[in-house]
Order: sequence, then C-alpha cells, then structure tokens
Amino acid sequence: MAKKTSTKEPVNQGNEVLENPEAIASSLSRGEDFVKKNSKIFGGIIAAVILLMAGILYFQIDKQNKNKKAQAEMFQAVYYFEQDQTDLALAGDGESKGFLDIIKQYGGTDAANLAHYYVGSIYMSESKYSDAVDYLKKFSANDYFVQAQAFALLGDAYLELENTKEAISFYKKAANHRENKFFTPKYLLKLAIAQEAAGDLNAAIGTLSEIEEKYFESFEYTNARKHKARLEGLASR
Repeated sequence: MAKKTSTKEPVNQGNEVLENPEAIASSLSRGEDFVKKNSKIFGGIIAAVILLMAGILYFQIDKQNKNKKAQAEMFQAVYYFEQDQTDLALAGDGESKGFLDIIKQYGGTDAANLAHYYVGSIYMSESKYSDAVDYLKKFSANDYFVQAQAFALLGDAYLELENTKEAISFYKKAANHRENKFFTPKYLLKLAIAQEAAGDLNAAIGTLSEIEEKYFESFEYTNARKHKARLEGLASR
C-alpha cells in the first residue's frame, strides 16, 4: 500500500524569531550594530529636525511680534489716510511711519499686507494707475468686503489704463467674490461698463440683466435698466 504524502506545510520560519531567544538576541544585536555604525547619520537627522522645528517656531513668534509692532506704528498713517492727508499717510511725518515705511520695514506681516491696499487706494485717487496696480496686486485678504473692493479698484485702474480685458477680469472677480446684495450690483454695473468699452454689447446687456433679475432692490437697478435699454437699441442697429 502506497504511503500517503503529507499535506502539512512546513512551519513558518518567521516564527523562529518569536520562539527562539537566541534569534531574538541576534536580531537585536544586528539592529544595535546598524545604529552604532550609522550613529552620525541618525544624529545629524535628529539635529536637523530639531533645528527646523526651532526655526519654524522662532519665525512664527518673530512674525507675530513684528506684526504687533507694525500695527501700532501704522496707526498714525491710517489716521492721516482717513483725514485725506495722503502725502503724510504714504511717507510719514518724520516721527510716525507712513504706509511705504511699513511695507519696507515689516514685509510679510499682516500690517504690511494691509498697507499695500492703502497705498494702492491713494495712488488711485492721485491718478497714478500703474502704481496702484502694482500695490493692489500684492494685497490679499480673508475679509470678503475688502478683497472684493481691491479687485474692483484693480478693475478701475485697468479701465483707466484702457486695458479693458484686465478690467473685465477683475470686475468679474469682484462680482463673484462671495456675492451679496450690498456690493455685487455695483461691481456688476462696473463690469457692464467695461464690457461696453470693449465693444461686447451682448455681454454688457447680459450683465445688466443679471442686476435686473437678482438685485431689483439695489440702488443700481434703475441705472441698469436705463443702460440696458440703450445698449439694446445700439445692438439692434
């Protein structure tokens, strides 16, 4: 009678490490040898990580301190801005810093970021449109009212520079930036004006129709209807 072939699989050799104390000791020994041989590398990595974490922490604390100082020093410039004393707001009064000083000395802080908006606004009021663009483009904000206003100012600047393509782009950004019934109609009206200036009457009519349909309680509603009727007459010729 033939012998039955055993179907039992050999015991998993990996279990030897768990069951054999000598195998465990050998494995640990090899690990210790590896660490000893590469101790300088491991030490360097650990030191680099510590330095990196310390650097990040220092940078954050330093930035917070600079921002607090910049905000305190910018107080007078904001006062001059609100009093329409734009020269003093920009350059300071000899004792207090102006917005340009804040940007130069405290770059990267929230205060310097806001100073870019103020400077851009001042240059717009002085008809220095290219300068206004340079500063407003460097401004960004989480506050959707201020950010939308910055986009609209960029649209105004580009429209004055007769760059209708960029003006339309920024007016669209202003209008689409967290739509609301208070400011969106105003930005849409500006957009329609830019679209008309670019010769795209149909797009301008569509934008004015949006004001009619969505913002009929707004101050811009009546003007939108008048402009739309005029543009429809021009488009039908």
